[in-house]
Amino acid sequence: MDFEPWWLIAVPVLFGLGWIAARVDIRQMLSETRSLPDSYFKGLNFILNEEPDRAIDAFVEVAKLDPETTELHFALGSLFRRRGEMERAIRVHQSLLSRADLPQSEREHALHEIAHDYLKAGMLDRAEEAFLQVEHTRFAVSAVRALIRIYESEHDWPRAIEAVKRLRALVDEPVPQLVHYQCEQALSALSQKQPKLDVAQAALDAAENAATALKGQLKGTAYQARIAILRAALCRAKGQSTPERVYLESVLSDAPDYAGLIASDLLDNYRQANQVDQGLAVLKRHYAKFPSLDLFNLVFRELRTQQGYGPAWDFAREALRSKPSLLGLDRLLEAELAADKGKDNAPSGGVSVPEADLALLRSLIHKHSQRLDRYACSQCGFEARNYYWQCPGCNAWETYAPRRLEELR
Repeated sequence: MDFEPWWLIAVPVLFGLGWIAARVDIRQMLSETRSLPDSYFKGLNFILNEEPDRAIDAFVEVAKLDPETTELHFALGSLFRRRGEMERAIRVHQSLLSRADLPQSEREHALHEIAHDYLKAGMLDRAEEAFLQVEHTRFAVSAVRALIRIYESEHDWPRAIEAVKRLRALVDEPVPQLVHYQCEQALSALSQKQPKLDVAQAALDAAENAATALKGQLKGTAYQARIAILRAALCRAKGQSTPERVYLESVLSDAPDYAGLIASDLLDNYRQANQVDQGLAVLKRHYAKFPSLDLFNLVFRELRTQQGYGPAWDFAREALRSKPSLLGLDRLLEAELAADKGKDNAPSGGVSVPEADLALLRSLIHKHSQRLDRYACSQCGFEARNYYWQCPGCNAWETYAPRRLEELR
């Protein structure tokens, strides 16, 4: 390789330029370091020492000294919100929104953050207003999801349904609870003093369409049971007993675990047609395959009323022998006491238990069984005596099994 004389000039020049660049970088770094407040380094030190409260106080001081640090404001606001300090989170984001020089993108970010602050604080009106302001920005998907939660918590089902449609226009994302929104709209129409049957019909048709579109993404059979139950209620409001029975019996075949929710209505339907014995036979056959406490209670009471002491207790003994239940025994004793022990139609030669002994036995059992006589949310554990399609505790859908606590253990 030949030596070129110009290398003697080029090499020192390149070395000098590198030295100058390094000096400039070092000076810039030192200048930036000196410009950082001491509180910033104190905050970092507190974080390293696992003292988050003192670190927050230090970073708040930095934010006061240097209002231009928008990222630090956002970080502090999010941290306050996660810690449940909603007033401080709102103040941090309000201070950003009050700046006239804040860029539009940062203003949208601040609006999105303060909307979440309001939502977590339970200030739903303000949260809705803020989310609507960012609905057409880069935060659109998050904002529409939050609006759905707001409308759902307010039971504003028409607006919740419209928000779901807007979400589906933004992302290809299934929203299984849409079926329940339509069902809630139908229930609201049926529950009015003057039932709006056309509105209920349209809502249930929409629920069926939504369920069909979400087929394969819906878990379990709760949605089928609920639509059938509401269809039956609509037929009952129209005085159409035959289709009502068809819908109620479809629950027995398509969603058998939910039989306890419709058993009473189904038996009433048979009773109106003077076919109560046939209705009892249907429920007894279903109980033999899918036993449940609610169904046991209804069948026993109806047998006790219609056929007397013997058939009712024969059913009860066989049911409790195959599936022992403290709560079932409690229901049985309750019904027997309500029927005044059934001495009038007890079989001859049978053993009659004194009413006082039955009352004592029932009081002892009831004391322990009443805590089992509840439905429970599988997500948050919230317990309730009534069945809910949406948990009142955590607002999750379809988290209540249609069985009492004792049956789930």
